[in-house]
Amino acid sequence: MNTRPQIRVKPQLSFSQIFNMSFGFLGIQFGFALQTGNASRILQTFGADVEHLSLFWLAAPISGMLIQPIIGHYSDHTWTRLGRRRPYFLGGAIIAAISLALMPNAALFTLFFPPLLIGAGMLMLMDASFNVAMEPFRALVADNLPEEQRSTGFSVQTFLIGAGAILGSFLPYVLAEYFGISKTAAPGKVPDNVIYSFYAGALVLVGTLLWTVCTTNEYSPEEHREFNPHEQQLEKQKGLIHILKDFVGMPKVMLRLGVVQFFSWFALFSMWVFTTPAIAQHVYKLSPADTSSVAYADAGNWTGILFGIYNVVSALYAILLPTLFKLIGKKNAHIFSLSVAGIGLLSVYYIQDVQLLIYPMIAVGLAWGSILTTPYAILSNAIPAHKMGIYMGLFNFFITLPQLVNGFIGGYMVKHLFNGQAVYALITAGGFMLLAALSTFLVKGHNRQKTL
Repeated sequence: MNTRPQIRVKPQLSFSQIFNMSFGFLGIQFGFALQTGNASRILQTFGADVEHLSLFWLAAPISGMLIQPIIGHYSDHTWTRLGRRRPYFLGGAIIAAISLALMPNAALFTLFFPPLLIGAGMLMLMDASFNVAMEPFRALVADNLPEEQRSTGFSVQTFLIGAGAILGSFLPYVLAEYFGISKTAAPGKVPDNVIYSFYAGALVLVGTLLWTVCTTNEYSPEEHREFNPHEQQLEKQKGLIHILKDFVGMPKVMLRLGVVQFFSWFALFSMWVFTTPAIAQHVYKLSPADTSSVAYADAGNWTGILFGIYNVVSALYAILLPTLFKLIGKKNAHIFSLSVAGIGLLSVYYIQDVQLLIYPMIAVGLAWGSILTTPYAILSNAIPAHKMGIYMGLFNFFITLPQLVNGFIGGYMVKHLFNGQAVYALITAGGFMLLAALSTFLVKGHNRQKTL
């Protein structure tokens, strides 16, 4: 009589366990929202020109492209008393918190270096540490959840990302308008409401990561083998050469999703970098050089509100996505979300009232919620479990590459093609969102590949 080895099935986790597993992402996104909403204005305060902003923002994609695959690869192949994913996002959180506290205070170091150089350095360190902290979270959800719960896991993760971003985006505005903390400062100085917001971000970041570390367990390598006995374990195959081999041998669905990601993240990068100067110029009618007036501070604070709004929408939309997946499928849900965002960003050109900018941000919120959920839900069911970390890290290449491209050409386009008018960068972003929606039609099938 033939007998087969019994395959151990991952148990389903409770909602509280899924929530705790991703709670640290709330803190990461709290800090990331402070960065995306305020880094441009901080760098302009320290002397950066608007056409050079995208070059400073290259720190994020460069660090992500280099760090995430390495962290993913080694978290697949190492084990510590804390597990294999948790040590990385805990260490990244501590460094990110230090960077958050130091960046708006770069002017204090003028005795040694120009404040712009310090600010750019802190931005780079912050981005690198965010990437160390973020990468293992995607793999942790796929590690701990059975396939039928992964859409829920990534949706909860997106909800927490949105919640953290809401807090981080709104905080400078709330401190200024409701607590009377100054929103303006002398030339070359960062306003107090921004500085205190960054301090709060550092505390929240460390606190939420510690919560996840203390409340979440990881399966041991032996347990992973029991859950996936059909997959060859490759613990001894480590190093950069193996990372390159995995990249070359990526599943086709990952490459097709990568095209979608390229267009999506090119659009997002343009929005993050140029929204504040676009509002200042297009709505408040300020000149590109006017960065220290009350009106420019209002434009910067309103950018935080708008970014908070799209994160509110994304958090709520994430709750609905698993149901939407069942009704129309993951691919169609993503096409819908990206299309609405593209139309919304194109409409910015016709808006002259800052209040009306809320509507394009609602549209962006649908895309943001889907971008943070749908590609990962598809990808996690298409790659081998023992390479979850490396492929989640390599998938980040399709997020960082478009940001690198945009970083090099975005400022040039604004200065030379758009005559310094940053609003056209947002219009370009709308076009790229529509290209992302069209390219989603190329995504076909997402069955797990047993071997590479």
